[in-house]
Amino acid sequence: MGKISFFAEIYALVAGIPPGKVMTYGQIALALGRPRAAKSVGTAMRLTPEHLGLPCHRVVNAQGGLAPGDAFGGPGMQLGMLRAEGVPFLANGRIDLTNCLWHPKG
Repeated sequence: MGKISFFAEIYALVAGIPPGKVMTYGQIALALGRPRAAKSVGTAMRLTPEHLGLPCHRVVNAQGGLAPGDAFGGPGMQLGMLRAEGVPFLANGRIDLTNCLWHPKG
């Protein structure tokens, strides 16, 4: 499988993450049959063409941490987008994955 087709699969999966839910990089890689490709998922998120309009802000790290501050237009942007969708956060600032991790069907 080439990098371009893998990125297309990532983008298709990310497009389906509903508001108020998140997926982790590793979870996406596993769902696509590439359990060791979490870094590639991160690369795909960083290189996502803006015209696709994907909810990349709903992809987080395995501990419920957010992307670096320069992502999504500046510090706090991802946090604000997720809070606006009702994503719960823990006292330590991480996402409460127990209550909002999305598990796609199929």
